[in-house]
Amino acid sequence: MPYIKVEDKKRFNKMFQELLEEAPKTAGELNYILTNICLVYLEDMGVKYQTYNDIIGVLECCKQELYRRKIAEYENKKRDENGEVY
Repeated sequence: MPYIKVEDKKRFNKMFQELLEEAPKTAGELNYILTNICLVYLEDMGVKYQTYNDIIGVLECCKQELYRRKIAEYENKKRDENGEVY
């Protein structure tokens, strides 16, 4: 989980409030937003292996955290409702 300082969260939350007014409605739109955030980071940090590694690592950790915090809970609920597959 990305634990950052409260003051940094406040800075980014302003940006997210604007985004929430017109949130992505398709996977393509979500991909577009995430890709552009990564490209801004790449431009700011410079084209080098470390930057690419940072981006891929962050995306992988986001994926794992989403699964751990949200998807696993959903899967368990559906298993309880519908029964085991195995």
